[in-house]
Amino acid sequence: MIGLFRASNFRCLEKVELEFGPRFNLIIGANASGKTSILEALAYLGRGKSFRGASAARLVKHGEGEFVLFGEVARKAGRINIGVRNGRDGLEVRIGGEDAPGAAALAAALPLQVIDPEVHNLVAGGPETRRRFLDWVAFHVEHDHLAIWRRFRRVLKQRNAALRSQATVATIRSWDAAFLDFGGRLDESRRKALTLTRDSLRQHGTALLEADLSFEYQQGWSRDKELGAALEEGLERDRQLGSTQHGPHRADIKVSYDERLARKLVSRGQQKLLASAMILAATATAQAALGAPLLLLLDDPAAELDEGSISRLMAAVTAIKCQVVATSLDSAALRFAEKPTLFHVEHGVVIRHR
Repeated sequence: MIGLFRASNFRCLEKVELEFGPRFNLIIGANASGKTSILEALAYLGRGKSFRGASAARLVKHGEGEFVLFGEVARKAGRINIGVRNGRDGLEVRIGGEDAPGAAALAAALPLQVIDPEVHNLVAGGPETRRRFLDWVAFHVEHDHLAIWRRFRRVLKQRNAALRSQATVATIRSWDAAFLDFGGRLDESRRKALTLTRDSLRQHGTALLEADLSFEYQQGWSRDKELGAALEEGLERDRQLGSTQHGPHRADIKVSYDERLARKLVSRGQQKLLASAMILAATATAQAALGAPLLLLLDDPAAELDEGSISRLMAAVTAIKCQVVATSLDSAALRFAEKPTLFHVEHGVVIRHR
């Protein structure tokens, strides 16, 4: 949960300072006024990257050399300050007045999720988006997940390098023991995370879509084989293609909507609701594990949704009791359970309504 927030030279925001309320916050303004830039800056403070896919160079205000973000974050043990600076000299992160090791430290200090106009890609996009979704949950509920994920990625990179260089079979196989060890542990961590989240996924799916949803974990290799057997049987194909074709790096979540594959059969609006249900379920699961409310960013949530759908979405958002910062063209478009802290932004200048 974030209180005081400052941003300097981030996109169109030359210098802003906001004090967010603990529950509901609404930022209103015309298109291209800077609303989304505020959410993007908040997300950057908790992720070390843009949810819109922009590079650091594109985030720096034109004519400036760097941007600086600062937040005062409430945690179970008390408040802590988070600072991020990025520009020509690269990313600098400070947490509690001390240098910190980048994005993972930010994610632990300010856990957050985002529902933006591109959230439907969680359903309609490729497997990588759903792996990231599951890894985010596992990061917050499984203590060793990040270390296991990093070790697996390192081994995968080394095995793929051996495959691309046409190394001997013995050299390629020399990486298999570590691949199987960390791959198996990564697979187990993801399964646990999905198991913890599954009931909430179904509940939120029913609440938002009024339909039966199912979420099936697909491990990244044949279900009727052990990973070691799949790796051995696929060795020649791996050598031909220059990359490892079986393993948790190819995992996915099969999302079904009334027994149909969701990404193929639902409309864009339904995809947005389904993806939003997944984000809310992940947020609720992480909150339960951490014992503290998370930050949820809603970028123009009413877009592409009818009145009934946005009402169900906002009711679900209210029910998980997180801190919310939302944007909208006007204050009447979204219904909150209580009066939100209201901000108006115009040309990058933010004013709080009293």
